[in-house]
Amino acid sequence: MKAKTSFTIRDIAGAAGVSPATVSLVLNGKGEISGLTRARVLEAAARLNYVPRLAKPRADATGTIRFLKIAKHGHTVNRDHSVFVSDYIDGMSAEATRRGYALEVVSHEGQSMTAVADMIAVAPVSGIIALGTEMSESDIRILQGVGRPIVFIDTFYDVVEANFVNMNNEDAVYQVMARLRQQGFERIGFVASHVETTNFHLRQHAFHRNAARLGLTIDPAHILSVESTFDGAHVDTVKALSEGLALADAYFCTNDVIAYGFIKALREFGIRIPEDVGVIGFDNLPLGATMEPALTTIDVSKRKIGNLAVTVLDDLINAAEPQRPVKILVGASLVTRASDRGPADPRPAPRAVRRRGVAQTA
Repeated sequence: MKAKTSFTIRDIAGAAGVSPATVSLVLNGKGEISGLTRARVLEAAARLNYVPRLAKPRADATGTIRFLKIAKHGHTVNRDHSVFVSDYIDGMSAEATRRGYALEVVSHEGQSMTAVADMIAVAPVSGIIALGTEMSESDIRILQGVGRPIVFIDTFYDVVEANFVNMNNEDAVYQVMARLRQQGFERIGFVASHVETTNFHLRQHAFHRNAARLGLTIDPAHILSVESTFDGAHVDTVKALSEGLALADAYFCTNDVIAYGFIKALREFGIRIPEDVGVIGFDNLPLGATMEPALTTIDVSKRKIGNLAVTVLDDLINAAEPQRPVKILVGASLVTRASDRGPADPRPAPRAVRRRGVAQTA
């Protein structure tokens, strides 16, 4: 039987588990729809390669911008992280509409970058914005080499001749480290990820540079590397605790999803947050505000990044001559909640680490 190639709002509703009316509201930028529901609808639309008009373009629309949602391995561009992608899309949609463009979203999952390049080379669009989360430096060069106006978001390379809009990881991590020092934590650890994601690497480098900048000594035993999904981070942390992980007083986690899995594992070993271990995440995902204790985290406006990406792309599209690359870093703010409160009284030492009901001295 021939595979279906054209999808309707009803198809998206079925894939997202919502009503067609909800899909219509999301795709047209209307109604009071929760962030999680909006993300689910937009993810389903991208997966089906539906071309949504997230807001009604002006009558004098000048062309179409295509957003490439690229998932090479799916460890970071997945359902766990769908909210931040929807925020990028919201920002792009608003600015695209203001500038007279239609916005379409196309999902590429597990495809070679050469295949993606071949598609965009002949795409009937004015310009491209690519989600670079899982893209390597060589991937960036392949798409850049197509010769179409293109901007990459959620990644950054200093020495690559391409246009980037990303968060300022250095500044964001400095705020985290300064906060933990201010809270009185002496032994500070980092929950890294071995998944190939540029922003993860940038945060790990920033962690060490800012520790030195603030005069903090980092014990290598307090650096833990885990998978970037919720389940993966949980499993890897459980394994490390079972093998006698020496716990720091507080941890900065590479992102919120990793923090969720990390905290779940700590709790299974009887370790309290923040009484025994403080935790700070990165991304300010919705769940962090409602979990107990609420997660202190870094917030970067993904909508602002999406907005700026369209602004830069519009300049490229309308330039009369070749332009030098533009590289923009968007600042962050620390959202302080309860998960990193410094202890009111000196904590007992040594601390007991429970191995599923059996206490051991840490």
